[in-house]
Amino acid sequence: MDIVIRNGTIIDGSGGSPFQGDVGITGQHIARVGEVPERGRYEIDASGAIVTPGFVDIHTHYDGQVTWGSHLSPSSSHGVTTVLMGNCGVGFAPCRPDDRDRLIRLMEGVEDIPQVVMAEGLPWNWESFPEYLDALQQRQADVDFATQVPHAAVRVHVMGQRGADREAASAAELERMTELVAEGVRAGAFGVSTSRTLAHRTADGDLAPTIGAGEAELMALAAGLKRADGGVFQLVPSSQEGENPDAEMALFRRIVQASGGRPLSFSLLHTVQFPEHMPRTLALLGEAGAAGLPIRAQVFTRGIGVLMGLELSMHPFRFHPSYREIEGLPLAERVARLRDPHVRRRILSEQPDTNNAIYAYFMAQTAELFPLGNPPNYEPAPDERLGPQAAQRGLSVDELAYDLLLQDEGHGLLLLPASNYVGHTLNHSYDMLAHPDTLVALGDGGAHYGTICDSSYSTHLLAYWTRDRSNGPRFSLPWAVHALSQRNAQAVGFTDRGLLAAGLRADINIIDYDALCLHAPRMVFDLPAGGGRLVQDASGYLMTIKSGEVTYRDGVATGALPGRLLRRRSE
Repeated sequence: MDIVIRNGTIIDGSGGSPFQGDVGITGQHIARVGEVPERGRYEIDASGAIVTPGFVDIHTHYDGQVTWGSHLSPSSSHGVTTVLMGNCGVGFAPCRPDDRDRLIRLMEGVEDIPQVVMAEGLPWNWESFPEYLDALQQRQADVDFATQVPHAAVRVHVMGQRGADREAASAAELERMTELVAEGVRAGAFGVSTSRTLAHRTADGDLAPTIGAGEAELMALAAGLKRADGGVFQLVPSSQEGENPDAEMALFRRIVQASGGRPLSFSLLHTVQFPEHMPRTLALLGEAGAAGLPIRAQVFTRGIGVLMGLELSMHPFRFHPSYREIEGLPLAERVARLRDPHVRRRILSEQPDTNNAIYAYFMAQTAELFPLGNPPNYEPAPDERLGPQAAQRGLSVDELAYDLLLQDEGHGLLLLPASNYVGHTLNHSYDMLAHPDTLVALGDGGAHYGTICDSSYSTHLLAYWTRDRSNGPRFSLPWAVHALSQRNAQAVGFTDRGLLAAGLRADINIIDYDALCLHAPRMVFDLPAGGGRLVQDASGYLMTIKSGEVTYRDGVATGALPGRLLRRRSE
């Protein structure tokens, strides 16, 4: 026996009751769970700690990061040992050399990854999707990684500029898309992904190539899954822009039928603009589940929105002309200039200047921002918003936001929970999380480098939703571990993980549950070309084991890189 974890409280991922016991590991696999009489070459005393499977994150965007880096953090520092990327229809394969810049600009806009980072970091040692998988096969990481075929890349590959311009595809082009999806899934992709939301745009504000694609094109993608006899269909719907939930669910049902009954999952948000759509979608989802259809909604554990700060991609003054004059200065110099009363007065007298509708929307929400705090508060009270706080202090909202951003030498962070926080409560999120046909996801690790750090959601689910929440219902710890491990693994076809059981992959967390907590996000500058990204530390993870190797100890990476590409096996 290589490793024996002794005397821990085992929460095995099945959703069943915890029990005291040991876990034995031989090589990359679990050898025994329960009582392990043999001595291990490496003995770990887990007394007082919980022992769980490694977590499975099914909604990430590490497509670029995995080609230039070996640590798929922040996900890997929050107990995650397997990630699925290639979501939302964006990615880098298939791709002809002439289309590389198009896909980079798209990823820059949709997923907030700086163009210069990708231009320097991506090796582009592939053109077809199978070649992309072959390139990934050479990579090593601290987690296992799998991917999906992205619709936008397929569309541009087949149609060129016409695809980027969102023109209608011909019958021959649709057939080619079907074949490219089938080719990718046969080569090892776990499915295909697309997006229908108007929020997904290029850095220039143009809609993503997939937006507005007709139903025939969606069915062509689904047909690729049927032809390959495998894979899942992932999409971002348009219900948050007002699309009728009944019509959307009817479309999802037709996609499942066209795919030969393959699983489908979609992002589900609760928005202020259309608050009735979420409960209606949950009702329809229940009907689909009762009918035996493999349709699931991906939901999140807290408000979905943006973080704002002077080092981040966005803040209320980002597009004010006088701020633009100094935005290139190092942070310390910028902070000094911003503290100048004349600069402050000039910036506060201006209005944002941007043609991007999404950016303009965020700039208009200053009164709805919350100070994030450390430890961060993801369920703040309504009167903690900048609007009420500014009125109480006799300041304008912009004045208060300006001052808060300058706190901690310019590291102050503001939170805008733009969705999933209707009525300033997470009780509606509880309804989404508790539904039997939803999956905990949408962390977006590897993307939105300067606007969110939501890949910490596994820690948030465990610490807040099972232990700390006091103003609403909570979940049991076994339920949360099951949602983070076996449930997600089964949903996308990861058959050898997500459960502490003999013969399965030795992906394991040892956690000091009482000490588990999140710290405030912070920027690090470790991307190609010196690009920055948000990371979020956590306390309480005593050890993470991936494929029988210790990858994290007390929250610090050990340098072990046992993670490899996962290829879907023929079913």
